[in-house]
Amino acid sequence: MLEKIDSPSDIRKLQPGELEILAGEIREKIIETVSRTGGHLAPSLGTVELTLALHYVFDTPRDRIVWDVGHQAYAHKIVTGRRDRFHTLRQKDGISGFTRREESPYDTFNTGHSSTSLSAAAGMAEARCLTGEDFKVIVVIGDGSLTAGMAFEALNWAGDRKKDLIIILNDNEMSISPNVGALSSYLNRIMTGHKMMKFRTDVKNFLKTIPNIGEQVVKFTQQAEESLKGLFVPGVLFEELGFQYVGPLEGHRLDHLIKNLRNVKELKRPVLVHVLTKKGRGYRFAEEEPSRFHGVGPFDRETGHPLGGSAGPPAYTEVFGRTLVQFAKDDPKIVAITAAMCSGTGLDSFCGELPERFYDVGIAEQHGVTMAAGMAVEGFKPVVAIYSTFLQRAYDQIIHDVCLQKLPVVFALDRGGIAGEDGATHQGLFDLAYLRSIPNLILMAPKDENELRHMLKTAIDHTGPAALRYPRGRGVGVPLEDPPRRLEIGKGEVLKEGGDLVLLAVGSTVYPALSAARQLEAEGIHAAVVNCRFVKPLDVELLCSIAAAARRVITVEENVLMGGFGSAVLELFQEKGLRDVAVTRLGVPDVFVEHATQTELRRKYGIDEEGIREAVRKMISR
Repeated sequence: MLEKIDSPSDIRKLQPGELEILAGEIREKIIETVSRTGGHLAPSLGTVELTLALHYVFDTPRDRIVWDVGHQAYAHKIVTGRRDRFHTLRQKDGISGFTRREESPYDTFNTGHSSTSLSAAAGMAEARCLTGEDFKVIVVIGDGSLTAGMAFEALNWAGDRKKDLIIILNDNEMSISPNVGALSSYLNRIMTGHKMMKFRTDVKNFLKTIPNIGEQVVKFTQQAEESLKGLFVPGVLFEELGFQYVGPLEGHRLDHLIKNLRNVKELKRPVLVHVLTKKGRGYRFAEEEPSRFHGVGPFDRETGHPLGGSAGPPAYTEVFGRTLVQFAKDDPKIVAITAAMCSGTGLDSFCGELPERFYDVGIAEQHGVTMAAGMAVEGFKPVVAIYSTFLQRAYDQIIHDVCLQKLPVVFALDRGGIAGEDGATHQGLFDLAYLRSIPNLILMAPKDENELRHMLKTAIDHTGPAALRYPRGRGVGVPLEDPPRRLEIGKGEVLKEGGDLVLLAVGSTVYPALSAARQLEAEGIHAAVVNCRFVKPLDVELLCSIAAAARRVITVEENVLMGGFGSAVLELFQEKGLRDVAVTRLGVPDVFVEHATQTELRRKYGIDEEGIREAVRKMISR
């Protein structure tokens, strides 16, 4: 069946029974592919029927479907002309794991971060009115994404504007209400049908014509209707925001979805359709452990076990989590805060051992940062663990609520640098640039997992704001010193002497730089290597003295070049009058980095060992 589907128009030719078969084949293709490529398995398995129903009922791409985040859009990709390329999912030069306008006209908005869909869709609806076009705008958003402040801002706006907009609330986490079943199905078909909607409107208009009492009667009937509705459906909040609430609908019953979506399609007002789905649907291991299979690497589909085994050094994330627990057990003022990333940031152990001091604020990074500021005001030491790319959302709060007040909040930026296959929206390549410009903040990056422990100790003991960023993946395999020690703020370390030039490296680029320098010794090139440790403050004395002696400097960072570590070094040399020092900066140029493996991307941008060696040779040969 699937081999015949090249576009949604092919779906619309099928009979209901054939759609069920197609759903099973799509699930099989998703499981087979993601087991090899990795990706967001559980969310996409949960939306197969919903995806088919949407493309069956609506005239896509003329009608716009806006997916929030894009975690759940694999079935959408498969049925919109990318079936034959789906095996390239998240691979270099392959299709993205998220919706991309560059890939397909069916991808109406680029995604990757949560809670943007409602605002984007509201903008599309307003544009439609200005151009006089006639198309539907449909949003698919999860219950987790709906908790973000931006989503509520959009709901408030869209409900007030009364424009034609359909929101599909994909609920795969909330408790299932008792009203799921035949009665609920019947009520929803009735409530969304033309005749019922027209009858309600006509009755209200008639009542308003009754002299003296008409308006009071209408108000009474509305109150009674709302009270009755509250007995059956949990949609009072959305009704109050200006949306017609429909649901809950059974998200894995195609006939149920199609009937109700057809009715909803005819409405000309804001509508919220509440759909109940199950994450991981159709794959036992994902159903049993949806969190583990939310975002997963390659795995054995027969067992559900990750491929590649667990041998090797611990991940930076794991070391961070264990070390923080160690510190918190000795210091009752330490608290941990994250934004819907308990396991992803390594805080699951903290949550398990010190639950009273662990706070998961949901997808609400802004709230989490300012909440941390509030706790710091009261004498606590908050550690805010968030992926680098997601902390961008709380930039205003970092500046105004934390740094302006010099509050002792620690920002632990996981996945700092190249994140890999998740692509442009998830690369943590801006943090060194966007954080180093903020007054009162110290900023550091460890060369290995042992130094991560020392930096976490340094940050917690610091009396003001501090940030440390560390990469995705395993450490380099060095022994872990215990207890961790406090580093002198703003001091780097010379790892290798050399008079021909100096490699100034920070974070994950230190070991590649050191290895490159050792390899170059065989070619007669003697390069010094400095682990700078701190991006802010820089080790002014060390950097200036070693640069003045060698007169040739290469900076290396896993960050954008514009405004990053290399820029900080150039600014320092200019300020100190070191105008005769030649400087080459290695890092990511002014581009958004797409999906590929970390190894492939580091090679592409010349920040791996081979790239550093080549940069040294070029500088020496000038």
